Amino acid sequence: MQRMTTAEATVESLLRHGIDQIYALPGVHNDHLFDAIHRSDGRMRVLHTRHEQTAAYMALGAAMATGRPQAFSVVPGPGMLNASAALLNAYAAGLPVLALIGQIPSDSIDRAFGHLHEIPDQLGLLRHLTKFAARIGGAAEASEVVADALHRALSGRTRPVALECAIDVWGRRGTAALADPMAPWTPPVDEDAVEQAARILGAAKHPIIVAGGGALNAGPELLALAEMLEAPVVTYRRGKGAIPTLHRLAAAVPVGYRLWKDADAVLGIGTRLHQQQSAWGTDADLKIVRIDVDPEEATRFRRPDCSIVADAAPALRELLKRLPRHNLARKPREDVAVAQAWFAERLTRQEPQMGFLRAIRAALPADGIVVEDVTQVGFVGRLAFPVDGPRRYLSCGYQDNLGWAFGAALGAQAALPERAVVSISGDGGFMYQAQELATAMRHNLPLVAIVFDDGAFGNVRRIQAEQFGNRLIACDLANPDFVKFGDSFGVATYLARDAEQLERSLGDAIAARRPALIHVPVGEMPSPWDMLVGPRVRGREDAWRPNYP
Repeated sequence: MQRMTTAEATVESLLRHGIDQIYALPGVHNDHLFDAIHRSDGRMRVLHTRHEQTAAYMALGAAMATGRPQAFSVVPGPGMLNASAALLNAYAAGLPVLALIGQIPSDSIDRAFGHLHEIPDQLGLLRHLTKFAARIGGAAEASEVVADALHRALSGRTRPVALECAIDVWGRRGTAALADPMAPWTPPVDEDAVEQAARILGAAKHPIIVAGGGALNAGPELLALAEMLEAPVVTYRRGKGAIPTLHRLAAAVPVGYRLWKDADAVLGIGTRLHQQQSAWGTDADLKIVRIDVDPEEATRFRRPDCSIVADAAPALRELLKRLPRHNLARKPREDVAVAQAWFAERLTRQEPQMGFLRAIRAALPADGIVVEDVTQVGFVGRLAFPVDGPRRYLSCGYQDNLGWAFGAALGAQAALPERAVVSISGDGGFMYQAQELATAMRHNLPLVAIVFDDGAFGNVRRIQAEQFGNRLIACDLANPDFVKFGDSFGVATYLARDAEQLERSLGDAIAARRPALIHVPVGEMPSPWDMLVGPRVRGREDAWRPNYP
């Protein structure tokens, strides 16, 4: 037990949990928190940004790249709302982000006095965006509340959490005991369910595995199972890299779609199976097995034939023990090879995106990290950019929020300073956080930002041209001279007019180990959407929603 302020107890608790960096934009409501960080003898680093959205996106990107909890802090009201898109993204993608939010004076909360940055029921709003949200009431409870929040963030399905603290409480002294970190709770593996899964999968002649972000920590087990079943592993965005993408059984979404109609069993691991069940379709001939730590996820579309509520790695280890005695004799499948060959040929028509992606892959070290925005090159990258392992291709998941990538890439770079990190943005998305080149310079983050500039919100423009008779509205953009823009911040700047120049510029930028911007002027690019969206191939159109009115 020791005397300290609420802010000091919070900082010491974060350090006990291995959080020694905080992404933040300071303000009067959190002054005592930042003073406590300043007095922590350099044990905690603050990386301050030029906008609250970037503080939150940096925490998001750092969590995505490391798989470990990350924290950000902003003021209440406008600051919290500016950070809310990143919190929503963390919720959707299942990432352990801790938001530390200021609050108005404690005796005025929710009384509508009109205090600076006051917002009605801020805690209620935070509870819509997080797995857990609470208020720190003083020094005596601060450490326990922090420990509880992080325990909840990491237990079961990982998701963000939030803590708010009033302006007058941060600096209030009290007697505090520092709580130790609690081991995350994980559900035990149901051996009977695993045995049932082994029987279903072992008897399947054309099994498919779909792996999402919940499978990223189970790569070796996943690969062993895929080879045992000779089953393709379909990944997209959050699950990309769960097994090496160049492995013969690694399958992009278009390959999985072509195989779906003949599949007799699917194993979903740490994935919502949203696209497969809602768009591709299911029927009685398709057995569905789910492995997911979230018990609610398995039955969201239809009740599976077998559900294992557990973390992916221990569940797969148990399945690997039980499967051999039920498994059919296997050999490499011709249908998988044919689908892979079709996909490779289809990608040859996806230029110049594929050329740019090949250039990035050639210049980037094997363990380098790519963060893709909602952009034309990124759409193809989700399908075709090769990575050897998890958390090397970062995508925002189903929120698909434009402009997230540059801030998230700054966070990935800050969390993993020894790694090369590249963000891929269009001119539209990059300008959401373009001012954060200042943050890269201020904190010496050697991120390389690649901006593919077509002078438009390109995907919006294409849809208007193809589906609305070329009636174009609100899609064309006025841009700065991006090279001069980068120069004005002091970052290394490059102009690359083709894939060869991009590869050379990216190689030079990575070698220089300083913040960099590469401007790539482009024209209209061919659409990849025929590879991503296709007609239903199984079941009735309404078969996935039997319980809906």
